[in-house]
Amino acid sequence: QVQLVESGGGLVQGGDSLRLSCVASGRTFSDYSAAWFRQAPGKQREFVAACNWSGFSSYHADSVKDRFIISRDNTKNTMYLQMNNLQPEDTAVYYCAARPRIYYSTEEGEYDYWGLGTQVTVSS
Repeated sequence: QVQLVESGGGLVQGGDSLRLSCVASGRTFSDYSAAWFRQAPGKQREFVAACNWSGFSSYHADSVKDRFIISRDNTKNTMYLQMNNLQPEDTAVYYCAARPRIYYSTEEGEYDYWGLGTQVTVSS
């Protein structure tokens, strides 16, 4: 199985940028498609972005598609989420997830492995 560890979260002001990282270990990362999800206080976890095994195919939720970019570097066993023009409504714990399929899914239940999350807080 693969282990996932997120980093890069923090407290920022509206309009700022952050880059989240998710480092995978334990198995060959290119055997997995991967995704970012987030959970805001009092809300259900929601899909943010996903990419296939190579990163050449990706999909972003409508709420972030003009501001966030998912990418991955399999040589570093790392996935990224570049977040630009952050807004207070982006405040959440961000989780990376992986599944042993080359194609991604936008469904939380389709992912087998999860990190513990990294907190992103955006002040107005």
